[in-house]
Amino acid sequence: MSDPEPPRDPVQRLPPGQTRTEKFPVVGEKAPSAAALDLDSWRLRVDGRVAQPRTWTYPELLALPQRERTVDIHCVTGWSRFETRFTGVPLAEVLARSLALPSAAFVRFAAYSDRDHDTSLPLSLALEDTWLVHARDGVPLEPKHGYPLRTLTPSRYFYKSLKWLRHIEVLDKDRLGFWERESNYHNVGDPWPGDQRFTSGSLRPAQADRFRGASDFSRWRGPKKVLLGLDLRGWRPAGQDLSGLALKACDLRGADLRDCDLRRANLSLSDLRGADLRNADLGDADLEGADFSGADLRQADLSRCALSATRFFQVDDDGGVEGAFVDGLRLERVSGLLESQEKYLRGAGVLF
Repeated sequence: MSDPEPPRDPVQRLPPGQTRTEKFPVVGEKAPSAAALDLDSWRLRVDGRVAQPRTWTYPELLALPQRERTVDIHCVTGWSRFETRFTGVPLAEVLARSLALPSAAFVRFAAYSDRDHDTSLPLSLALEDTWLVHARDGVPLEPKHGYPLRTLTPSRYFYKSLKWLRHIEVLDKDRLGFWERESNYHNVGDPWPGDQRFTSGSLRPAQADRFRGASDFSRWRGPKKVLLGLDLRGWRPAGQDLSGLALKACDLRGADLRDCDLRRANLSLSDLRGADLRNADLGDADLEGADFSGADLRQADLSRCALSATRFFQVDDDGGVEGAFVDGLRLERVSGLLESQEKYLRGAGVLF
């Protein structure tokens, strides 16, 4: 049985700030813990505010009536994939066998992952929109996309759809998930308002001023240290070692980052339009959703970077193209580059 397809008007279906792709980029973690792939011992636990806690085996879940659902996917990094067909069962059918208690208001999903990824949703939304799925477009999911079982909640950004599901916990009070705790992702994550990718900025004005004037950035480097939404327009750092910094959704338009060490940095969804990155080393950086339109990337190294929905050019209202300067740009073993951006870079003579 297949649910009806969504409306086909691409203008109405593309949320603000998104780019359509036919690819299915890998997002988040690339692999589960080993226990996820041992189907003989694999279990899905359902507990919390339920009358009848239950543990499911994989064959038991597959024995439920399987259905197909065709949906649009919207990733927080800025890509959208239309009409993706998944196979599985609605969460409501699984939870109906455990009987949520009257106090139940939220549901938490936890993963078979080394970092114990989890996320949460209001129970009413999850019962309406969340499915447990194991196949895409008629073939089993690959492990990097959530095999053997993942959640699917298409009305929210894709980080709310958890890979490698192992635990469903029904709650009376909400609990922030992994990406919401660690990276300040928005707890609602609705793509349509266009402003629910992250929570608000993470530094007070005085702290932001200290960061802008610093020459040593070690205090801002490390796990859980995410600098979010900073206004760094025209910034020229006094020190060039910016390696490992997480500068997410920051305004770096016109910044002078020549010769800077940005290896392993996280600049996801940051605006670098017109920035000077000549000879900068961004090896192994997370650049998903970043905008380099008009930036100077000559002789820069973006090898092994994550580039899902990264922009290297934009088309203005008059049809003109503002593209990055890419002579000598190195793009070895990158991942996630969308079709239009790949075409632009190849047309500009970049080899990768």
